[in-house]
Amino acid sequence: MTKLGTLVGTLALCIATGPAAFAAEIAVKTLNSGPGGLMVFDPAFVKLAPGDSIKFVPQDKGHNAELIKGMAPEGAETFKTVLGKEEVVKFDKPGVYGIKCSPHYLMGMIAVVVVGDKPENLEAAKAVTHNKLAAKRFEPLLAQVQ
Repeated sequence: MTKLGTLVGTLALCIATGPAAFAAEIAVKTLNSGPGGLMVFDPAFVKLAPGDSIKFVPQDKGHNAELIKGMAPEGAETFKTVLGKEEVVKFDKPGVYGIKCSPHYLMGMIAVVVVGDKPENLEAAKAVTHNKLAAKRFEPLLAQVQ
């Protein structure tokens, strides 16, 4: 095959696979202790493009990741990873997502994921009521959303 034929074939493959071929996967650790204190996601704030994924990586046993009711764009799929198991979650819908570790939510173990550039559900996400520790951690994370 000629160099031109190889180039054309490569371009055709890129066009055929579309944006999914360029989707990113970000690792988020679940920790007993880390940046921000005890029972944290690291990082606790993640910005993604639609179609990107997060690999939730339990560094310490007993953690999971679950979507918080009311803290996701309309039509987004809910999820709850298995306790202590590494899992990948894809984020297709633009908006703000609130994530919690189910067993440690009362201890403030939360994260914020922003998908896309204009999260239309920011005010709705800010209006969700949380326990005292989670609310304290959400405030600076949601302040980073633009």
